[in-house]
Amino acid sequence: MEEEEEEVDEERRGGEDEEEEEEDRLVCVTSGISYLGIAVVDSLLKCGYSVRVAVDKDEDLEKMREMEIFGEWGNGVSAVTSNLTDVKSLCEAFNGCRGVFHTSAFADPSGVSGYTKCMADLEVKASESVLEACARTESVKKCIFTSSLLACIWHNNNTLSSIPTVLDHKCWSDESVCRDKKLWFALGKTLAEKAAWRVAKECDMKLVTICPGLVTGPDFCRRNPTATIAYLKGVREMYTDGLLATIDVARVADAHVRVYKAMKNRASGRYICFDNVIKREEQAVEFATQLEMHANRILGDDPTGSTSRFILCNKKLSKLVSRPTRCSSFLRCN
Repeated sequence: MEEEEEEVDEERRGGEDEEEEEEDRLVCVTSGISYLGIAVVDSLLKCGYSVRVAVDKDEDLEKMREMEIFGEWGNGVSAVTSNLTDVKSLCEAFNGCRGVFHTSAFADPSGVSGYTKCMADLEVKASESVLEACARTESVKKCIFTSSLLACIWHNNNTLSSIPTVLDHKCWSDESVCRDKKLWFALGKTLAEKAAWRVAKECDMKLVTICPGLVTGPDFCRRNPTATIAYLKGVREMYTDGLLATIDVARVADAHVRVYKAMKNRASGRYICFDNVIKREEQAVEFATQLEMHANRILGDDPTGSTSRFILCNKKLSKLVSRPTRCSSFLRCN
């Protein structure tokens, strides 16, 4: 795995991003029926893009009709079914699209555990297939891949002295730690993102990854239960270390579109994305109430004994989104 991480002086680039040609305006969003996928589609439409939503099965198309999403989105949206692990199926879905947003949404069929080791393997396979399909599809020029902040923050406690106290887009989670602690969601996101970078390099595909904290927003617990449950495994340790970060779904969707637009001449590599870090007891209690869980699951038995060992930094994304844009509100990241 090798990430195309290029720190570029924006002043040296100069000027606003060039306006896209008409043929650049059709993009595809995988898992477009997911909580984040719907928000990404909304943001793309507000920016004047035409969107092809790729869903896993016919039942998802029917679900979209029941939710009356097509009526809200208007003529700018079409939908196709596509197998995320089948390259040929993905090529058919991507054909004619200039960009692909792979939002990486998977659901646990049991609906209980949130995310299993088997799903981590599936996530890696889907990642490889999506990037290979992007490379094979002549019209596709760039891909935005949704990873997770969890792919950046899990480290071996025995090596803390060698880990920087400021964690940013350059940091990767330790795969062995994720396996030992059965953090399958973190493992899946880490391995899937690394696989995406590996295939992108091999196929010379332009890729950017976004690593959001826990995605929140209106009714997020009910509408996004699998990812929420899976993300929160290890929540007490994240809180203790100062790494329990969240991001509103509209803001992370906005970040996807802004980064995509900037890929033409200045965006590259990874971007971590969050707008809040839960550090204080009262914040944790409020958050636990939202989740309908006991606060002790976050705080532990001695909440006053918690001290943050790390600081999260998303300066790279903040710098990119600080410039005004015509199609979306300013994304403030701390």
